[in-house]
Amino acid sequence: MDDQWRLPETIELGGEEYDIRTDFRAILDILKAMADPELSDQEKSQVMLEILYWDPEEIPIEYLNEALEKGKEFIDCGITGEGKSKVQLMDWEQDSPIIAPAVNKNIGKDIRSLEYMHWWTFLGAYMEIADGLFSQVLYIRQKKAKGKKLEKWEMEFYRNNKELIDLKQTVKKRSAEEEAALNELFGIKK
Repeated sequence: MDDQWRLPETIELGGEEYDIRTDFRAILDILKAMADPELSDQEKSQVMLEILYWDPEEIPIEYLNEALEKGKEFIDCGITGEGKSKVQLMDWEQDSPIIAPAVNKNIGKDIRSLEYMHWWTFLGAYMEIADGLFSQVLYIRQKKAKGKKLEKWEMEFYRNNKELIDLKQTVKKRSAEEEAALNELFGIKK
């Protein structure tokens, strides 16, 4: 029997297996960093390596780009970007209060109390969200993004839940001290 049904726990780079963090919370931390407008692309890459790989310092320099690419593939469950919408319809951090209960319903447990859940299991439950508040919010965001007219009940729902539906624009600037501390942490010299 092939291992096609096993959830991955390592990523192969140059013929060597490297252990990765597979718990959904670690991946959500990576996604949060990827959405941070204050982080440069280099900082985002460093964050991904530091969080995803248990021992990122053991990865040879010549495999760092491959480590990043395969890390992205793992996070996307191997699903390629072709056909994916470029319009942002959700935000993991902002939507977490309505995503968690929807995933809980699909899993049958409170995910926040679990010691561990593989990212792919979490994402599978997330992809199966069909009914409820989160799906309503996404539906209205999608209609608005496409410039479609909202039905009367949707307009009323939108007016009553504007804070929940409108994605916050995150454009904040770090203080000089925060910037220096991050540069030191990541070993970046400016």
